[in-house]
Amino acid sequence: MKLNVKAFALACGIIWGLGVFILAWWVMMFEGATKDLMGLGHIYRGFNISPVGSVIGLIWAFFDGLIGGTIFAWLYNLLAKPKF
Repeated sequence: MKLNVKAFALACGIIWGLGVFILAWWVMMFEGATKDLMGLGHIYRGFNISPVGSVIGLIWAFFDGLIGGTIFAWLYNLLAKPKF
């Protein structure tokens, strides 16, 4: 069975982007908005616990998930070829 690379990559991008966005808002709800960096703030430039930072994290994470999903699906299709 082959994976649809575009669909899988888009799904990974959406899920990862929304996950980072929801994480930022979750932290803001319970701890308040700060300019402090989380661990992801060191990876995604401009991401912090603020409304603007959550949107920046959403964009970075979407493209990160898109690239990661593309590579994963491509490798899966490459390694799952029938051997006959």
